[in-house]
Amino acid sequence: MGDRVRAAVLAEYGGPTQIREIRTGALREREILVRMAGVGICHTDLTAAAGAIPFPLPAVLGHEGSGVVESVGSCVDTVRAGDHVVLSFASCQQCPNCTGGHPAYCTDFAALNYSGRRRDGSTTLHSGSGEVHGGWFGQSSFATHAVVDAAGAVKVAADLPLALLGPLGCGIQTGAGAVLRVLRPRPGSSVIVFGAGAVGLGSVLAAAATGCATILVVDPLPARRELAVKLGATAALDSATPGLGRELRRLTGGGADHSVDTVSSEEVLNLAVSTLRSPGSCATLGLRGQRNPVLIDQSSLLMGRSVTGVIEGDVDPQTFIPELIELWRAGRFPFEEMITTFPFEEIEAALAAASSGAVVKPVLTF
Repeated sequence: MGDRVRAAVLAEYGGPTQIREIRTGALREREILVRMAGVGICHTDLTAAAGAIPFPLPAVLGHEGSGVVESVGSCVDTVRAGDHVVLSFASCQQCPNCTGGHPAYCTDFAALNYSGRRRDGSTTLHSGSGEVHGGWFGQSSFATHAVVDAAGAVKVAADLPLALLGPLGCGIQTGAGAVLRVLRPRPGSSVIVFGAGAVGLGSVLAAAATGCATILVVDPLPARRELAVKLGATAALDSATPGLGRELRRLTGGGADHSVDTVSSEEVLNLAVSTLRSPGSCATLGLRGQRNPVLIDQSSLLMGRSVTGVIEGDVDPQTFIPELIELWRAGRFPFEEMITTFPFEEIEAALAAASSGAVVKPVLTF
């Protein structure tokens, strides 16, 4: 009947998780079993736990896992037992978007990452005779072990700090990918990042690594603004700054070449567009729920301004995560500066720290 695992099970939206023993089912041909070393807590986990993303319950969340492969399905040839892996989202690897280098826009993304079930309707996790929904972003890694879609497992070197690498598979990947793969700023250009959580700071690290001359960050929390400057921002402004838009345009000499919106409220998105020069481009990244209607001033889009929505950085994790690791080895991507670790047993404290903003990127360790 599979392996016994200890998992943080969510039984009701808005309620606490409970760590208890459950079981995995037998691996399918393209699945692997990973013993977790660490898992980051992402804002999307909080959104799902609150019920804004309708992931079925009871469930195990968590989707920024890293660990060691314990066993593999019969058709898996990309990793083997003993390999160290960073986990990212699931994709079919067959649709035109996947084969065209855009697996984050897989035509089966919702079914593979949000349904809580395999294609045949079964679940990866069980408790007694009942089902526990898994496969959240292809993993459900708030547990000692996770049944993972092999397409989302990226092999990494054994000398890396494995427990800290999980956030490279989602939050940090999202922010960095939006800059490196979507906006693609030229050296010497200017970028404004709205929000200094893990996604926004991932954008800051990427902008610094690519040689942007002006990197501005807007966030209400002083500690996050201070961290943003430490990670490469040239200035960080309080979101309550009087005349914020005018000040941002002044600091960028009339407007930024690019902006990154990780908040995705109507107010922030409009500010991210209106503070661009012409032409200029904005990437909007924040996931606030199934629907998030906003009104954008169309006149701000004239003269060549554009807004692009970005999921998971629009990257292929198999190539992008190794790229981020190489930047880290070269001392140009110190993502560990935003991480605070918690023992797995303290998951409720870690979730609260993530929700309040007291910690930028909590990582549960095992």
